[in-house]
Amino acid sequence: MAGILIPFLIFTPWLTAILVWFIGDKHEEGLHQFASAGAILSAILSLLLLSQIGDSTISFAKIGPLFGNLSFSTDALGIILACIANCIGSLTVIFSAEYMKHEKSLARYYSMVLLFIGAMSGLVLTANIFMIFFFWEITALCSYQLISFYNDDPNAVRGGLKALFITQFGGIGLMVAGLLIFGYTHSFEIGRFIQAAQGGEIPANVLGIIGFTLIIAATAKSAQFPFFTWLPDAMEAPTPVSALIHAATMVNAGVYLLCRFFPALEAVPGWKMTILILGLITILISSLMAIFATDLKRVLAYSTVSQLGYMFAAIGAGSVLACQFHLLSHAIFKALLFLCAGAIIHSCGTRDMYKMGGFFKKIPFISITFIIGSLALAGIPVLNGFWSKELILESIHSGTPIIIYILMLFSVILTALYTIRCVWLVFFGEPRSDLHVHDAPFLMALPLGILSLGTITSWLVFEPFSRSLSNSLPLYGIPKETLSELVSKIFGDPYTFLALGMVAIGILIWFLRNKLPLHNSITRKIKSISLNSFGFEAINNGVVNGINAASEAIRNIQTGSLNWNIFGMLIGLICILIALMIGGL
Repeated sequence: MAGILIPFLIFTPWLTAILVWFIGDKHEEGLHQFASAGAILSAILSLLLLSQIGDSTISFAKIGPLFGNLSFSTDALGIILACIANCIGSLTVIFSAEYMKHEKSLARYYSMVLLFIGAMSGLVLTANIFMIFFFWEITALCSYQLISFYNDDPNAVRGGLKALFITQFGGIGLMVAGLLIFGYTHSFEIGRFIQAAQGGEIPANVLGIIGFTLIIAATAKSAQFPFFTWLPDAMEAPTPVSALIHAATMVNAGVYLLCRFFPALEAVPGWKMTILILGLITILISSLMAIFATDLKRVLAYSTVSQLGYMFAAIGAGSVLACQFHLLSHAIFKALLFLCAGAIIHSCGTRDMYKMGGFFKKIPFISITFIIGSLALAGIPVLNGFWSKELILESIHSGTPIIIYILMLFSVILTALYTIRCVWLVFFGEPRSDLHVHDAPFLMALPLGILSLGTITSWLVFEPFSRSLSNSLPLYGIPKETLSELVSKIFGDPYTFLALGMVAIGILIWFLRNKLPLHNSITRKIKSISLNSFGFEAINNGVVNGINAASEAIRNIQTGSLNWNIFGMLIGLICILIALMIGGL
C-alpha cells in the first residue's frame, strides 16, 4: 500500500501545480477551487500513509549507475513530517482562497505552493541522499519564488535573494557530505551510510567532516546561528507562505536532516555539543530580537528561529523524541499564529503592532485563536507546546552541563516576555490608531479553528507518536512512553514548576515594566544591538551584496556572440587537456 501512496503523495500536488499553471489567472475562482482540491487530496493521502508506518525501504527504480535507487522510507520520521507538510499545506491553501483574492499572478502563487508541498514530501520520505539534495533545492527555489512573489516590491525581491543565497550554504554543505558518503560507501543510500558509520568502515576524520558539513546544511536551512537573518526578511512573502514554508515545514528540513543522520553521527566527538551550543545561541539572540521588534510577522519569525533552536538543543542533548514532538507541536501552533497574523494584516492593512491595540473586542474569533497559539508558544499547560518544551528541558537537564539548563530557563523567561508583549500590543489596551478591522471570513476562520483544536489536543497523540518512532527507527534508541507516563514524568518533576515559574516571571516583567528599571543604558544598548541583529545583518548583507556584484561581473562574460562562446569552450577544453596531460606525467 505504501508503494502506491508515496508516489501519489508526491505527484498529486505537482500535477495540480501544472494544471493550475495552465488554467491561468483569467479563471480566479477556478484556480482557488482547483488548488484547494489538490491540496486537500494530498492531505488525505498523507493521513492514509500514517497507517503504513514501518521500518522498510521501498525501491521503485534505479536512478542511474551512480545515484542508486529511487527509494523511499516508511519510517515514522519521514511519514509524520510528510503528513505535517500536506495537512498544514492544505489549510494554508484554503486560507489563501480568501487572503489572495483578486491578487495578480495567482497561477504562479499556487503552482509554487503546490510544487513546494510535493517537494517537501519527497525530501522527508526519500531514502537516497542524492534525492534529498534534489528535493532540498526545489524547496529552496519555491521559497525564493514565494518570498519575492510581490516582485514590484524591492524589499520582497531582496528578501528572496537573501534567502536563496544564504540557504545555498546549506546546499553546499549537504552536497559535500553526500559526495563524501558516496566516496566511502559507493552508495547514496542513507541506510548503507548509517551501517558503514556504525561499523567503522568510514575513517573517523572523514565521518567528522560529514557530520559538521551536515550541521552547516542544517543551520542554513533552519535559520540558526550564524545564518538566522534570512528568515525575518522572508516575511515579505504572502502570510500563508510564511505559515507553511517559513514556520511549519521547510525550516524544519535542517532539523530533519540532523535527526535522519543521528545514529551515524552521534558518536562523532563534539557533534552533539556543537548542535546544542548553536541552538542555545540562536534561542537567546532571536528571543532578544523578538522582544524589541515592532513588526508582527517579524516577531513570529524570530520566535520561529528560537523554537527551531529548541529542536537543535534537543538533538544536542540526544533526544530525537523530544525534538520531533516539539517539531509537531510547533508546526501546529506556529501555523496558527501566522495565519491569525495574516487575518489581522488582511483586515487592518498594517504589520506595525504599535498601530494596533484593543482588537480583542473588534475581532474576537481571531483574538481567541491567536491567544491559544500564544499560550502554546509560551509553554502554558496543557497546550501542546507545554508538553514538548518540557520534554526538551527535561532532556537538557539530565544530559548536559547545568549552565546550559540555566540558560535555557532564562530563554523561557524571554519567550514568555515577547509573547505577552505581542498579545498585549495587538489585542488589549487602548487603540493606538483609527484602524478598521473585521473578523475572519469563513475560509480564513476554518483553518484557524482546525489549528486551534490541534494546538489544544495534539499532545494526546504522544503515545502512538513515540511508539511509531521507536518501532520504525530501531537504531535511534527512542523510548516507548505512554501518555500517562508522559503526564507523570512532567508533573512529577519539580523542575517543571521551576520552568513554569520562569514563564510567570516573563509575564510579570511585562506588566511591571513601568516600575522596573528597564530604561537604563544597558537596556538601550541591548535594544540597539538587537535591532541590528547583533551585527550579523551587516555580515549577511555583505555576503548577499558580494554575490550580486560577482554575478554582475560574471554576466559580462556572456556577450551573446556564438563565436566568442565557441572560443571560450575551446579554451576550456585545452585547459582540461593540459591538466590531464600534466596529471599523467
